[in-house]
Amino acid sequence: MNSLEDIIDWIKNTWNIELFKLGSNEFTIKTFLLLSISFFLLFFFSGKLKRLLVKVVFPRYNVDIGVSESIATIIKYLLLIVGIVIIFQTTGIDLSALGLLVGALGVGIGFGLQGITNNFISGIIILFERPIKVGDRIEVEGLTGNIVEINARASTIITNDNITVIVPNSDFINKQVINWSHNNKNIRLNIPIGVSYKEDPQVVTKILMGIAKLHPGVLEEPPPYVRFDEFGDSSLKFTLQIWTLEYIDRPSIIKSDIYYEVFRIFKEKNIEIPYPQRDIHIKESKQ
Repeated sequence: MNSLEDIIDWIKNTWNIELFKLGSNEFTIKTFLLLSISFFLLFFFSGKLKRLLVKVVFPRYNVDIGVSESIATIIKYLLLIVGIVIIFQTTGIDLSALGLLVGALGVGIGFGLQGITNNFISGIIILFERPIKVGDRIEVEGLTGNIVEINARASTIITNDNITVIVPNSDFINKQVINWSHNNKNIRLNIPIGVSYKEDPQVVTKILMGIAKLHPGVLEEPPPYVRFDEFGDSSLKFTLQIWTLEYIDRPSIIKSDIYYEVFRIFKEKNIEIPYPQRDIHIKESKQ
């Protein structure tokens, strides 16, 4: 019996061993364990709530995926802020006594954490202003892909090669970003095509329009259009303009399909596709 009481006393004494003191706050093993468990549960359930909102709640009301991600992320961060304050108060920690720690963090932010702070603030701006959102097709600094996740510090992009790229949020604020689907997901593609000078431009235009209209990935509205651009050095230059939704993340695929069909039809119709050529005139000198 005495040994059991000794064990209980030892646990109590160990439980209350002071690890360090910050202001009037004593951080014991008990405090440390309670904080660790509380923070783990807070972050775990806030993440679960975000996924529940995005995957279950918002889809019931047909909310756009980008809007869903933004709202759910904001709710998650608000929950974390409120939860952290409640945890500190529940464990008896005086927040006013943490002023020294906050001041030290301020100095650290000023010197060593500028990049992290910049990315975090940029993430907040992205969530509220929404220049980009989950599901958008974007291009930044030569990188092209679909945004699949926007977090506090960085966002995740999946390229056409299925490569995951983590981009700091500050890049979306400080650098030029091309958003292919900001207003809507319909995009226009320009496909250059050249034919020999002996061909009839009207016939070429009719053939190109027919090819575009038959492709299942080309939208009927806005309709495709053929533009006669110029008299080139070796060819008559045209541009076939098409609109697509299905191929927004695979523009090279639909261009390849169009080029294959153009080559096939031109060969059937005996329409010549020229290659660059130069005429060289040798002038003989008179003796």
